[in-house]
Amino acid sequence: MQRLVIHHILPVVFALIPVLAAVLIFVAIPGEARHEYLTRAMANPIDWVIISLGLSLFLIQTILAWKALHWEETSFNERPDRWLTHLAQAAEWFPLLGLLGTVAAILQTFTAIPLDVQPNPREIIRNYGPAITATGSGLFMALVNILPAWMVIAGRYLIRSLAGEAAIVPLTPANPVHVTLLPASRSREGKV
Repeated sequence: MQRLVIHHILPVVFALIPVLAAVLIFVAIPGEARHEYLTRAMANPIDWVIISLGLSLFLIQTILAWKALHWEETSFNERPDRWLTHLAQAAEWFPLLGLLGTVAAILQTFTAIPLDVQPNPREIIRNYGPAITATGSGLFMALVNILPAWMVIAGRYLIRSLAGEAAIVPLTPANPVHVTLLPASRSREGKV
């Protein structure tokens, strides 16, 4: 039973946690704000670029995280680690894409106002919406795309602990720092 849990169930559970976290974060946004965001995001091309790239990257990372959490003969499958690290670093680009969309939407808002006409505040607010959605899309995609690599680190630590192995505390999935924790009985006896 322990083998089934460690080899099959826990990798699936840990790979699904980022998906559940992303859904939970999205659902936690107040309903009116979520509806307004979705309405505006559908009409804003930069949002579609950010969301499609972000979700594609997230799906690939989730699959790689699942593979990285599989316990092989004596250790975890470390082949996906390099890709996970690079893809998690790529998540840093999403806020920049959101900022680019924000600046473009602000420029669009101000160029739509004729210089010889007193601007209507409602029109400015209506035109400013895409700027806010681009920022939100970039931040949300950055947040969810750092979760899979983090879950591999936490999941490996927990799976090793449950398997009774020496704990490994990695700094990044691709560059682990090995720290062997001695059982309490050995450390009290002064044995190293």
